[in-house]
Amino acid sequence: MSVVGNNRVGIPIVLLHDAEGAVVTVETKRGELIRGLLFEAEDMMNLYIKKAVVLGPKPGSKRIVEQVYVRGSEIVFIVLPEMLRHAPMFQRISHWRKHGGAPPEGVGAAVGQAAAILRKATERRRGGFAGGRGGFGRGGGGGRGGGPGPSMGHYGRR
Repeated sequence: MSVVGNNRVGIPIVLLHDAEGAVVTVETKRGELIRGLLFEAEDMMNLYIKKAVVLGPKPGSKRIVEQVYVRGSEIVFIVLPEMLRHAPMFQRISHWRKHGGAPPEGVGAAVGQAAAILRKATERRRGGFAGGRGGFGRGGGGGRGGGPGPSMGHYGRR
């Protein structure tokens, strides 16, 4: 599981999604500065900005546009609002680092058969699960057919 959820997008993209509804400034490869209300951000960093002011690459050129769509590959950098410093995503990251990747209690709790399989695999890796295939919880000494284990030799003598 990623730090930010099951959607498998990275931290910058999640932060960009958290900035939706706030005023951002974007610099493009052409040298334009676009400042406006971030209406929508896509996972490929394409941005839909409303009520934008576009400062062109030439000094003094300024346009006010109702909406602008900026392709992600044309973006050089994005200035986000200061309020995102306290975004919930950063609490998830600190929890993830502190607890070694475990999701917070009650968040992302998996249910169903797939979840049960994952829980069993995790318990086996930690050594807390003794039943099931390959374990020593049932049957004989551990070798094939329940006979003596590898340390006992072929005839059960040491």
